[in-house]
Amino acid sequence: MRHTQSVDLLAGVPLFQVLGKEGVAAAAQAGSCRTYPPGQLICHQGDPGEHLYVVLEGLVKVVFTSEGGDEMVLNVMGPQEVFGELALLDGSPRSASVVTLQPSAIFVLPRAQLLQLISRNPGLADGFLKLIGKLVRKLTEQAGDLAFLDLQGRLAKLLLRLSEQDDKVRSVVLDGGLTQSDLAGMIGASRPAVNRALRSFATRGLITIQGRAIVLRDLESLRRRSRVPAPIRGFSLLAGPVQDR
Repeated sequence: MRHTQSVDLLAGVPLFQVLGKEGVAAAAQAGSCRTYPPGQLICHQGDPGEHLYVVLEGLVKVVFTSEGGDEMVLNVMGPQEVFGELALLDGSPRSASVVTLQPSAIFVLPRAQLLQLISRNPGLADGFLKLIGKLVRKLTEQAGDLAFLDLQGRLAKLLLRLSEQDDKVRSVVLDGGLTQSDLAGMIGASRPAVNRALRSFATRGLITIQGRAIVLRDLESLRRRSRVPAPIRGFSLLAGPVQDR
């Protein structure tokens, strides 16, 4: 990826918009852009937190691994999203691994350069506070979903989050290389339970399962099932399979 292209993409990241045009260019110069194929490990759980990462292109998943080797997908992140900020702030090791789901371009900024940018642009510290606040709200929402939504409600909400479509769209094909096991981990369920819920949705016409792809057919019914009153905006996953495992 060319440097000018990296600058343009970085300028769209909310965290760096406070820097202005020259500041974004300086940030791009202080870091580097790396490209990864699908299935590539970007950072490993337990590694020292020495870099900030920004997804410029592609899709990644955040994975927590237990001591017994079991894995759970905590989050999926697309363009303009940032990860690695917690380890930078508190000096602790990485709390999870990050793996690419699609070919991805990742901007990597070393901690020392980040601190220099913050010292020259105090508004950047406010951006980090907003990131932390967003994370806390997400964790609170997930706790509420586990308490107040059943499995099908949580699955419907996840499918909507992965679609990022408006009211006029009636058909969305989910992609990204996520397996049904990944979907299960994101809503606190087992893969067989998610498989049964998907087939129940298909029977009622909410989705269509085409081989290994999931096509959303009735977004309004999915919103009612998940108690989501309006479209959820995040990132778009189009034209590909959600694989079974």
